[in-house]
Amino acid sequence: MPGSGERDTAGEPSRLEALRHTGLSAAADPGMDRFARLVSSVLGVPVALVSLLEETRQILPGMIGLGEPWASMRQTPLTHSLCRLVVTGRETVAVADTRQDARTAASPAVDDLGVKGYVGMPLTDADGQVLGALCAIDSRPRDWNARELADLEDLAAACSAELRLRIVSRQREQARRGEAEARHQAEGMRERTQRMLERSQLLLRAADALADTTGLAEVQERLRDLVSTDLEPAHVGLALVEEGRLRHLPDPAGPELAEHRHETYPLDSARPSARAVRESRTITVHGPAELAAGYGPEAVATFDGLGLHTLVCVPLPGTVMPLGTLVLGWERPNELDIMEQAVLAALAGYTARAVERAVFVEDRIDVAHQLQQAMLTSLPRIAGLEAAALYRPAAAADMVGGDWYDLYPLPTVTGEGEQPPRSATLALTIGDITGHDMKAATLMGQTRSMLRQADLDHPGATPAEVVTALEHANHALGIGSSGTLVHAHLGPRTSAGEAGWELTFTNAGHPPPLLAEPGGPVLRLEEHGPLLHPALGSVPRAAHRRLLPPGAVLLFYTDGLVEHRGTDLDAFIDRTRDHLDAHRDDDLPTLLTGLADTVAGPAPGDDVALLAVRVSKPSPAGG
Repeated sequence: MPGSGERDTAGEPSRLEALRHTGLSAAADPGMDRFARLVSSVLGVPVALVSLLEETRQILPGMIGLGEPWASMRQTPLTHSLCRLVVTGRETVAVADTRQDARTAASPAVDDLGVKGYVGMPLTDADGQVLGALCAIDSRPRDWNARELADLEDLAAACSAELRLRIVSRQREQARRGEAEARHQAEGMRERTQRMLERSQLLLRAADALADTTGLAEVQERLRDLVSTDLEPAHVGLALVEEGRLRHLPDPAGPELAEHRHETYPLDSARPSARAVRESRTITVHGPAELAAGYGPEAVATFDGLGLHTLVCVPLPGTVMPLGTLVLGWERPNELDIMEQAVLAALAGYTARAVERAVFVEDRIDVAHQLQQAMLTSLPRIAGLEAAALYRPAAAADMVGGDWYDLYPLPTVTGEGEQPPRSATLALTIGDITGHDMKAATLMGQTRSMLRQADLDHPGATPAEVVTALEHANHALGIGSSGTLVHAHLGPRTSAGEAGWELTFTNAGHPPPLLAEPGGPVLRLEEHGPLLHPALGSVPRAAHRRLLPPGAVLLFYTDGLVEHRGTDLDAFIDRTRDHLDAHRDDDLPTLLTGLADTVAGPAPGDDVALLAVRVSKPSPAGG
């Protein structure tokens, strides 16, 4: 409940109207559920909610971990809503122990929903109205640290951006109805109405074109395409606020000074783009004389270098302050009428929402790539073997995969009682978890760790038995990993008279490893079994053995190397085999780089992971 000094804003008509424009209700929403899962994963809490407050109830379009009957109902009475404290107070609420805090101790949510530790961050619309809260809930008392609060704040900002995009999408439908009305009233105002229609269509195209962008380069490219036909500017630029400075994003198709392409400058700069941000209003400059009189020599130099006469800087609206500036320039005098100014203001709004989402997506992808890179193994040095690995991400920025390789030494097992001795010296793995998102990268890390643990906990077991143990853990713990892998053990040959290393491996639905034997052909190791999938449980798996003589090269790879849209998989496996055959004597890093460049190409459609080992040849006598 609001305190004595607070005004209860939950029932304000404008807030409720904005809430209706989101289109969300007491039903599961995939996007909002995704945010709840992210909160649960990042903060390590059993329960996370996207909560929106209506007049008489709290709805939960995003939810994970809540028990029944609330999980099915997707709503609670306001009496059970700790998130109401966030809405009425318009600020973050963090409670270490709800039973001990005067604000929450009497709430039925403490017992009925099992809420002990609670933190909620405001979810706001473009006008700063608090629509609800993104909250993390622990079933035990919990002191929330600064890093957890910062992570939740970032996720709340992204969730707010998504809500704003949905509101704008609903408003777009209203714009469509406005277009039809404008058509009806066009008689007697044909020329002016035609211009109105053109501008209205520009905004409709902008709403559609910018709604699904995922990167800043894509936002700017579509922005230029939108304004080039109607407004015909010579220059289209963006300057974004980053750490107290403006960073210039170069125009992908217009005139650009080399020294201006990646420039940053302070917010207190005299430049018109900085003033637009500081004063949160559109700044228009007509001609070099006006620029020189009010904006300083740096702005004049840039203006003259681009050959511009008219410049318009429109702030990109943000929750607290503008996100940056949309900059349009013309080489001729260009006076914008009130309608064109309104169009630019609306276009800046669409652009701001697209920028917010693009920055969030790029940050999330960067985090996922960092997570994935952190999971890739530094290869140990093994006497008698050479080893090398390579990982390349997909060309598409939003394709975050679950590919991994691993190579690690196995502890020595001498054999006690009935326990057989372990002859393998090290384990090798190549794998690909299904999916291309942060979840896939996270599941990859879990699967990799579980496989290592299974190897260490089952000394003397074959790779097939180790993979079976992995499948049991995956099913029993409800991890949900699915995908393909090859897991192998490799150790010096112990039989008298046979030099080399013995390979024991099992293949769970993965592309076949390739073996280049000295003086012989490159072989496909075709033996394989079913892929990993929770629905399959633990299936019978076989271990297969091969002798790797001195000089042999063994190659593991993921399907990103050989799977290309519209082409035959076997043809690219053959291409890989031919390259390995021709370059088997190259040093291994050069071999792997050549494979990635030649077979996957410069812009792979999927992540590529490669792992190769070579059995060292004995040194010549006396060498």
